[in-house]
Amino acid sequence: MNNKVAVRKCREYDLQEVYRLISDIYESCEGPDVSGKKVLIKPNILTDSDPSRCVSTHPVVVEAMIRFLQDGGATVFAGDSPSIHLRGMKPVKSGIYEVCEKTGVPWIDFMKNPSERTLSKGKIRIASIVDEVDLIISLPKLKNHELVYFTGAIKNTLGLVPGFTKAKQHALHQNRKSFAHFLIDLSEAVMPHFFLMDGIMGMEGQGPGQGTPVNTEVLIGSTNPVALDIIATTIAGYDPMDIPTTSTAILRGIWLKDKGDIIYDGPDLKSVIKEDFKRIPLTKDRNVSFKFISNRLKFLRKIERRPVFIHSDCTGCRECIKICPVNAISMHPEKENHVVLTDSKCIRCFCCSEVCQYKAVTIRRKFFGP
Repeated sequence: MNNKVAVRKCREYDLQEVYRLISDIYESCEGPDVSGKKVLIKPNILTDSDPSRCVSTHPVVVEAMIRFLQDGGATVFAGDSPSIHLRGMKPVKSGIYEVCEKTGVPWIDFMKNPSERTLSKGKIRIASIVDEVDLIISLPKLKNHELVYFTGAIKNTLGLVPGFTKAKQHALHQNRKSFAHFLIDLSEAVMPHFFLMDGIMGMEGQGPGQGTPVNTEVLIGSTNPVALDIIATTIAGYDPMDIPTTSTAILRGIWLKDKGDIIYDGPDLKSVIKEDFKRIPLTKDRNVSFKFISNRLKFLRKIERRPVFIHSDCTGCRECIKICPVNAISMHPEKENHVVLTDSKCIRCFCCSEVCQYKAVTIRRKFFGP
């Protein structure tokens, strides 16, 4: 696999400039020939939200990639499956559906007649369009992620799994290490052919859904998801080996054996690193013994980073209840818009925080600060 990663500085979402940089990045990284091919574009759409929130891949990046592929002779399709995905979902608020209509690209509903892939531990449903196209282009967003610290090229492939099937994986893989192995297995089974990360604006703080937009001013491309994630997390100020998906992939010798094998094409890396990027605090996975003890000593549970619900901001939409894979969340039987967390059931997957669009869920230690 090609280990080259191309980084280009880009300060704003100007369609012509983004198109030019995509063309340059694609050529530098020797992206696959798209002439006469059916190509699926897979943006990162956590929830259908306004582009200014930086929750999703920006519509200008999506449009520029579509036009680049069409100019190369490809027939393009687009689709994604957000965390809360009901049949017929269209990303209207994010501006991506408008881009699809403008460019004549069909928006694919991943919930319709999904197919299956066999992983190392059982089977999983996958959007059927994967079996109908020649190439997949992944468009991840540069942003934090509470569970795996950073959502990058490897993590974006999870969106090919339709609807609530994604949340169920958290119940099966209840710590970072296990979930990282699952994501690597999934990427082995369904590997996109090119990755372009939208890092013109990123998200720091409580990502992937409730963080703060920040100027990161880069576009990053590669055919190698691990190599791309290493460069992207370096730009965000992380040690790449602290990211469980990256360290797991390298440990397993998949796609990249050593970060020193990356061929870098771009400005001096130090010039684009965001030292003040607000990163997710690193915490160790709980082993079986600690889980057993902490479930019985409530004090220990409360010093872990955990979901804390801000009742004054809650609208009672119940999306957190729908997404919870272990049914640890409910509404108070008497108090209006008052969510109750059964802490002993909570597996710290933070899905509730991901889907809340009202910033009514924060992730912190109940005692002793963040």
